[in-house]
Amino acid sequence: MGIELLIGSTFDVAGKILIALSVFFVHNRVMKEKKIDKRVVMEMKKERNLAILGIILIAVGYLLQLPSRI
Repeated sequence: MGIELLIGSTFDVAGKILIALSVFFVHNRVMKEKKIDKRVVMEMKKERNLAILGIILIAVGYLLQLPSRI
């Protein structure tokens, strides 16, 4: 059962990171178009930073759990 859990966890983390990255890229593209006001751009920058932090936390959490799953 160990390898199935490891593969499942890996796919789970990869999926979460892909979703976070897609949000990150969409925010960057919208901010570059400059068709929104400065207030919205500032909020999107905050959200972008939170997305980066979220990706880091997902990756670190996965790495911390990895030794117990092998």
